Amino acid sequence: MSEGFLDILKAASLDDSADSYGGAAGRHGDGLPTGTPNNFMFATGIECSDPVVGEGRFRRDQMAECGHYEHWQQDFKLVQDLGLKYLRYGLSYHLTHLGPGKYDWTFADAALGELKRLGITPILDLLHFGVPDWLGDFQNPALPLHFAEYAAAVARRYPWIRFYTPVNEIYVTARSSGLDGVWNEQLKSPAGFVTAMKHLSAASILACQAIVQVRPDAVIVQSESAEYLHDVSAIPRPEIHLHNRLNCAALDLLYAHAPDADVLMYLMDGGLTRPEFDWFMKGEPPGHQIVGNDYYGRNEQMVMPGGERLLAEDVLGWRELARRFYRRYRKPVMHTETNSFDPDTNPNWLWKQWVNVMQLRREGVPVVGFTWYSLTDQIDWDTGLAERNGRVNPVGLYDLARNPRPVGDAYRELLKNFGGVSLLPHGEMFDLTDQPASLKVEV
Repeated sequence: MSEGFLDILKAASLDDSADSYGGAAGRHGDGLPTGTPNNFMFATGIECSDPVVGEGRFRRDQMAECGHYEHWQQDFKLVQDLGLKYLRYGLSYHLTHLGPGKYDWTFADAALGELKRLGITPILDLLHFGVPDWLGDFQNPALPLHFAEYAAAVARRYPWIRFYTPVNEIYVTARSSGLDGVWNEQLKSPAGFVTAMKHLSAASILACQAIVQVRPDAVIVQSESAEYLHDVSAIPRPEIHLHNRLNCAALDLLYAHAPDADVLMYLMDGGLTRPEFDWFMKGEPPGHQIVGNDYYGRNEQMVMPGGERLLAEDVLGWRELARRFYRRYRKPVMHTETNSFDPDTNPNWLWKQWVNVMQLRREGVPVVGFTWYSLTDQIDWDTGLAERNGRVNPVGLYDLARNPRPVGDAYRELLKNFGGVSLLPHGEMFDLTDQPASLKVEV
């Protein structure tokens, strides 16, 4: 038998010289996260929702209810001990922005200073379901201007912070406050929903503009709920079809993506004027934009013939819903929230979501991050914060005594095996740049 090329390579000690993994760095991605610009963004979050409920009688401040104000240093140490480099973290808007040009930075200075010292990168959440009492609610047309002033003040005070979520889940905030009658203004009308949505979308756009004045290289993670209603009816119901398309309405306004005719008619019937629509369609907000998709099993429901709703988790799943957002907006995506209410099955849910991320990346979609939300258990999210029952929802990596839950151990194992994966496959040449973001240009 004649000598083959592998025999020749072996004799020349070159048989192991090939890059086994195909990437420029020659690594398969195990090991804890590095936090370097080309590293995939693994994160957790501190639950920071703060809507007003109960006909305006009281505010649900989850950072208070879940003990973060008391245990914030311990919470940050838990994040560090997990090996995570990113944390979705919210400033308490209602406690920080006291009035036009008036701020209380006491807690923010201490907390953000500690994150900086620990080397944890905050993805800073500026508005998470509620506004300060002096601003009223989301029907206030002055909200975008005041919020932009606040975002500018935050960026100037903490110029080292680069990652922001200006307004968390615009669609959910507007719907719960303006249409479902649960939070804040507690309206139940399309006009209330549309008004809240346009004010929140405008607030996010103006906040992006304010932030990039300080950080031209700002990274904006626009976190939005990925959800779907399945119509279990022989005769399609147009209201369900419209509901599914309205899920994209806030991001359409944000990204100057013209919605379809039915959605646009709904928005205009609800009070969106032609000049307002033209303003939204002028162009995208500045900054490096990432479309964050929040997905819980309860985000998918089946609407039965009689109107009853049943859970339908994973009929589409995060992979398919995130793919739809990517195709619509053509921006990097991130899995920005997930959990379930069952602590025993949460480890399996974590791995299922990670498999969704891996599969979508293998299809060529630029998924750049993953978040288990949240670090600790939460309170009363089984009723969407509408009822003040004090019921603990066991969704955290840790319970409220800061003891680890099984999903925390599962996340450690996930990070040990995948923490070193690149931001994008073969993406070393596309490291997150520190240059100002340029506008999207269609070619």
